[in-house]
Amino acid sequence: MTKRLFLLLAVLLCCAGTMSAKKKYPQIQFERTSVDVGVFSQDDPVKTVEFVFHNVGEANLVINYVHTSCGCTVADYPKGAIPPGGKGVIKVTYDGTNKLPGKFRRYVQVFTNCKDDFTRIAILGEMSALPKELLKK
Repeated sequence: MTKRLFLLLAVLLCCAGTMSAKKKYPQIQFERTSVDVGVFSQDDPVKTVEFVFHNVGEANLVINYVHTSCGCTVADYPKGAIPPGGKGVIKVTYDGTNKLPGKFRRYVQVFTNCKDDFTRIAILGEMSALPKELLKK
């Protein structure tokens, strides 16, 4: 009796392992993972960029939340599920108000229901102390 119970348990565990191996996952793929906004003036310190992504997986993609590396960076992302083959946009806004001029790089971690649970994207650029009229010359 014990041998039969052990054999049944072994077969069930084997089947469970096979079933979990076939689980379908979403997969997020960004068209680009960093955007350089270039040089801009301290007079116009807010820059917004869009990160387009595609769900190249086999299940619905859900962005659980995003985490920015600084309070000067905000991300707006889709709250609903993205079907396989679908696409979405994450808008990232950098606000350099009251920041010192210079180069910057801000990261955004995108947490999803994918097998690899997060992806990192970045916005970078350089804020100049020069007025925007002088930058264009």
